[in-house]
Amino acid sequence: MDEHKGWYQGRKLPHFDAGGYTQNLTIRLADSLPREVLERLEEELKDVKADKDLERMRRIEDWLDKGSGSCILHEEQCAELLSNSIKFLDGKRYELFAWVVMPNHAHTLARFEEGQSLEKAMHSLKSYTGHELKKLHPELPEIWQSETFDRYIRNEDHFRSKVEYIHQNPVVARLCKRPDEFRWSSAYRES
Repeated sequence: MDEHKGWYQGRKLPHFDAGGYTQNLTIRLADSLPREVLERLEEELKDVKADKDLERMRRIEDWLDKGSGSCILHEEQCAELLSNSIKFLDGKRYELFAWVVMPNHAHTLARFEEGQSLEKAMHSLKSYTGHELKKLHPELPEIWQSETFDRYIRNEDHFRSKVEYIHQNPVVARLCKRPDEFRWSSAYRES
């Protein structure tokens, strides 16, 4: 059985891993945010006083939605691989509520029960898909950024806003007009 760590420090990000909590998770392709963009972002944020982490994440999401990097997840075969892998872990590593695969990142909203750690679930997902995506794109030195961004869900309003955010992400990025039109999302409805 996996041990939950509670709050712990990753390479660069703090993480929260506990059973019974729902998490909003973001994984990004390794080339989705160029180093110079991150360095510029940190410089711009150095004088921000209120909730710097939230402002950093908002700006990162804006940048991701512009579609930087290789955007291999825009390719049908790659998007399908990641979508199927996210859904495959539902009921095995987590209970999945919402998900979307964007061209250079993916979001999931999932509850981790006792014995199913966030760290092990994300390692499983990124290890398998990274290996398979590397077969399709051997030219890429790395597939995934090493850390996953996670934010635990505090209440029902927070939960609903994250489901809405996940489903609206392709609309905001102008990949579709309505969430139910975007194939690589839990909002998708076949016609």
